[in-house]
Amino acid sequence: MRHADNVKMVGKLAVVALGMFAFGYALIPLYKRICEVTGINILALTERDVPGNGTAGKNVKLNTQVDESRTITVEFDANVRGPWSFKPAVASMKVHPGELSTVMYEFRNEQNHRMAAQAIPSYAPKQAAPYFNKLECFCFNQYTLDPGERKEWPVAFVIDPKLSKDVTTITLSYTFFEVGGKTPGAPVVVPTAAAAAAEPGSS
Repeated sequence: MRHADNVKMVGKLAVVALGMFAFGYALIPLYKRICEVTGINILALTERDVPGNGTAGKNVKLNTQVDESRTITVEFDANVRGPWSFKPAVASMKVHPGELSTVMYEFRNEQNHRMAAQAIPSYAPKQAAPYFNKLECFCFNQYTLDPGERKEWPVAFVIDPKLSKDVTTITLSYTFFEVGGKTPGAPVVVPTAAAAAAEPGSS
């Protein structure tokens, strides 16, 4: 009788262990899906499936035809959550859709100890987000800076020519925050008058 009970208990434990393994295996894609829906601490699909973020050569399709008949103003905004110095090298630049462009961002750890941090991007108008393709960006990874250490990292991007012609200004905003603390939501971008005019439903 005791042997039968032991066998039954081992069977139950095996089922529990198998269930825990399956749950752990499914947790990562589940977490990614939740983050994609909420927009917290995860890259959108168009930001993950580009070269420079570990997916080069995996069905990445970018429209590289430059539309020189259009010019889009890209404004760069930087926010920090913690003792960091964080700013773009330029406040804005004018680009043609389909043109590869690069902007540098400067980081400095103002604390007296090593800190790890990551950036969360956001866009205005929101409709521009699927067309703003990053080929290289510091927001793809977490970084560790020593006390007083200063770094410069690029953001290389291409704006898809399929972007609505009503959009003439895009604001790219980042929030740089310490890893290990409370993860902030995507930064709230206050669009310029030109960007606001391109939002659906605006008058």
